[in-house]
Amino acid sequence: MKELKKLIKSDLYRYYGGKKIDFIKKSQLFGYRYTKVLRYAHYCKTRNKLLYLFYSFRLNNLQTKYGYQISSSATIGKGLYIGHFGPLIVNPAAVLGDNVNLAANVVIGQQNRGKKKGAPTIGSRVWIGTGAVVVGKITIGDDVMIAPNAYVNFDVPSNSIVVGNPGVIHSRENATEGYIQNMVLD
Repeated sequence: MKELKKLIKSDLYRYYGGKKIDFIKKSQLFGYRYTKVLRYAHYCKTRNKLLYLFYSFRLNNLQTKYGYQISSSATIGKGLYIGHFGPLIVNPAAVLGDNVNLAANVVIGQQNRGKKKGAPTIGSRVWIGTGAVVVGKITIGDDVMIAPNAYVNFDVPSNSIVVGNPGVIHSRENATEGYIQNMVLD
């Protein structure tokens, strides 16, 4: 349970840093509210079936309300930040590292055939812009920025920016500097 509370605290930290915030402000953070219930559902999935059913029900309600579709089966590191209200899809088999930013209309999906059949593994300190699509059994490195509306179905090395459809990789040291706020370090 300590790990769960630490994860939830890390997600909240991404929105406000170390500042104290009251219940009303927390309730207005759509991304945080969804992520908190997602974390509880993921935690209870193998530990308490009754609580898992309760949190799955709440998660389904929030999915309908906010348009987020992130399965409690997805593996998500600490400090997830959902920046905007609107549709967002993360495949249940996807793996997301620490300090990942997701904008509206992002799809992190699977490819159903071919040599890249499967879902993406996304590193830490990755910023994914509005309308970006990341699909297939690919690896996205650390410190990567995926620009709005980019289409990525290939491996991306660390310290890169991907722009366009089809995506084009541009190497850049500290690619997400200034884009990933309030990083969770420990």
